[in-house]
Amino acid sequence: MSTKKPVVKTDDEVELIRESSLLVGKTLAELATRIRPGVTTLELDRVAEEFIRDHGAYPGFLGYNKYPNSICASVNSAVVHGIPNERPLQEGDILSLDIGVIKAEYWGDSAYTFAVGEVSPEVRQLLKITKESLYLAIEQAVAGNRTGDIGFAVQSYAESNGYGVVRDLVGHGVGRNLHEAPEVPNFGKRGQGIQLQDGLVIAIEPMINMGTRNVKQLKDGWTIVTADAKPSAHFEHTIVVRKQKAEVLSSFELIEKAEGQLA
Repeated sequence: MSTKKPVVKTDDEVELIRESSLLVGKTLAELATRIRPGVTTLELDRVAEEFIRDHGAYPGFLGYNKYPNSICASVNSAVVHGIPNERPLQEGDILSLDIGVIKAEYWGDSAYTFAVGEVSPEVRQLLKITKESLYLAIEQAVAGNRTGDIGFAVQSYAESNGYGVVRDLVGHGVGRNLHEAPEVPNFGKRGQGIQLQDGLVIAIEPMINMGTRNVKQLKDGWTIVTADAKPSAHFEHTIVVRKQKAEVLSSFELIEKAEGQLA
């Protein structure tokens, strides 16, 4: 982690993070219009980089810890950190896109899992439950609660639907650095963990597997895949903790609109 102690953001800082996070949503929506069988994730990566730069920002993942691309593109059993490549997407695939941008020195971070063409009902259900678990977690991101309340919300909902909740990777604080304190696990117990304060900005990102929660890393040094090769879904919002109700700084609105137009 870049900072060991959670740092509450000023209202001005929150607005800068919001601007960066909304740009991530716009970028994901731009890519949503292009996701179809036959497209490669490397093509999507090029579009994303150009789109981000055209909007006065920098694709933050590019070069981050020597990561080679602007987006993380994880297909099917890849959970996160998939490196874009020349493999054409196939009908029935799912594609998780995770994007970070830096604008005016502040990060935005968000992720969304897309269906490529028609997917099976079982996979569609995985996407639905994963996205719903994200919003249940956001409901817990209020001042006075703890990170364990967020994790419990994800874990209890996903496991009650028969899915595995990845434990090896976590959400995190967001600000001038991509990964700040606190860590925000997708599992936990109510009332445990770090207490949430008004103005704390965090990325909440459930990673939910159709089978086992266990994962492994590929030899490329980045891609995390499910241990049983079953599909995994990933949705992420950057939010700010408030006293009554968290504010979501990123947005899926344009993404969902683009998806609806393609359906």
